[in-house]
Amino acid sequence: MRTTVTLDPDVQRLLKDAAHRSGRPFKQVLNDAVRSSLHAPTASLPPFKQMVFSMGRAKVDLTKATALAAELEDQDKVTAMKPKRK
Repeated sequence: MRTTVTLDPDVQRLLKDAAHRSGRPFKQVLNDAVRSSLHAPTASLPPFKQMVFSMGRAKVDLTKATALAAELEDQDKVTAMKPKRK
């Protein structure tokens, strides 16, 4: 199958270097690289663990956070429209 692929410059350089070192065509090196990365066993990777920290109770009632954000934005706009004193 023929398709167009846009490679980042660093990836292109790596593939060209690998093709030069191995004496194989660029197309073959590209196909082998894609094939091996798709067949790579993911089980060898350790499971991802997200570190979590308790930040305590919220100090602001978050049920009206959108209204609070809108109010603060309105205050900023009013402040920006006021003429500046010299």
